[in-house]
Amino acid sequence: MTDVLRLRIDSKGGTLAFAELLKYPVDTSEGSPNVVLLNNEPSKLDVAQTGWITATGAAPGTDSDYTFEASAESLSLAEGQESIDVPLVWRDATTGLTVRKIYTFTRGSYAIGVRHEVINQGTAPFVGNLYQQLLRVPPPPAPKHAMFTNPESFSFVGSAWYSNEDHFEKRKFDNFVADGPLNKDVTGGWIAMLQHHFASVWLPPKGEAHRYSLEAFDGQRFAIRSVGQATTVAPGAQANVDLTLWVGPKLQAPMKAIEPTLPLALDYGIFSFLAQPLFWVLDWLHALFGNWGWAIIGIVVILKLLLYPLSAKQYQSMAKMRAVAPRLEQLKERYGEDKVKFNQAMMELYQKEKINPLGGCLPMLLPIPIFIALYWVLLESVELRQAPWALWIDNLTAPDPWFVLPALNLAVMWATQKLTPSPGMDPVQKKVLQWMPVVFGVMFAFFPAGLVLYWFTNGLLGLAQQWWMTKRYGESTNATAVTKAK
Repeated sequence: MTDVLRLRIDSKGGTLAFAELLKYPVDTSEGSPNVVLLNNEPSKLDVAQTGWITATGAAPGTDSDYTFEASAESLSLAEGQESIDVPLVWRDATTGLTVRKIYTFTRGSYAIGVRHEVINQGTAPFVGNLYQQLLRVPPPPAPKHAMFTNPESFSFVGSAWYSNEDHFEKRKFDNFVADGPLNKDVTGGWIAMLQHHFASVWLPPKGEAHRYSLEAFDGQRFAIRSVGQATTVAPGAQANVDLTLWVGPKLQAPMKAIEPTLPLALDYGIFSFLAQPLFWVLDWLHALFGNWGWAIIGIVVILKLLLYPLSAKQYQSMAKMRAVAPRLEQLKERYGEDKVKFNQAMMELYQKEKINPLGGCLPMLLPIPIFIALYWVLLESVELRQAPWALWIDNLTAPDPWFVLPALNLAVMWATQKLTPSPGMDPVQKKVLQWMPVVFGVMFAFFPAGLVLYWFTNGLLGLAQQWWMTKRYGESTNATAVTKAK
């Protein structure tokens, strides 16, 4: 056991058969159990295995019996101790082959070293290929009724792999057979089993050729495997092969320190180009404020400042449109049902007042892609998992338990809608528009609190800016209209 992992190694195959993440409770309730990532119970099967393939005689596989060489007292990190080695040994008296598998566990780390020492005390050379395998059963299906408010119902669960040629690829369990076999020759890279927030990853020796493959066993168990190049050990000689196994949360900085491409296991999907830089800024703000909630508010302020020149022009246009609304109503009364003449007169008025009728939409549309990207950052970044903000918001990745933020957000959207001009709009369309804040307000009630915080902060700052622009430019436009009338 280390300070972050409680583990169990099975003597059968020397398999890592259990991994409890000591710093990651399942939920925020008192006494919540910790997340268990690896487990050799048949109904929860999820194990990390290694073995040897050889044509020259006996070699240890996933069913071979190993013997522990470590005492029970040495299996936990002592105070001040940075790492521990857990050695297991397999011997074949007939061929004189000995294989030692040594697990190295380090304080504060989810990266596990796995060394194979092949000692040939026989009379014939040993030639074998070391393979690494991740074997698991699919998790129980998550309830679908929660849809996008429950990330467990749509977050990717399955196998993934990386190669320098094709980069990051993945496959769901349902597609293991349907998408055809995988036999990919690779130099470098890694193989993984992914789930929401957590991953098990084998990193083969760097710079060596190996082959990736997938296998489904009766549609119940699924494996991703990497078979390395042949290792030859002459009589009286020894060869060592070093691997790395990551078992834990998808923490980007520690993963990158091990392998620069490993953070790709954190899959933001098609929004990665926005989500990844968004996370970097959030991470920097979190280091500054020490709180993910304030980091979310900080990123809204930064975005508002960056977009101010553009949004200021758009809000000016909206303010002018609101100011000329009475004149548009007069035009509507004048032309009655003649929509062609009404639209022509309206465009002439817009041209005279230098108003862009579509300009007011842009400030409202710009935050939407950022919102979608932040949605994935909040739901997929384990760094934000169960992160508190302030007062009653003790989990930014769960809905507000008291619905206060959604209520405030609804009020801001309603006020913004009231300030947004809709000249010439059909009465039915106006009524639909008036109900939109209520519809979105109810929907936001079940979103993670961090998302609602982002949208509320963005809306509040936008409302303040829109109110100021309406007051400033609306009054000047009215004054111009009065002067012209005289």
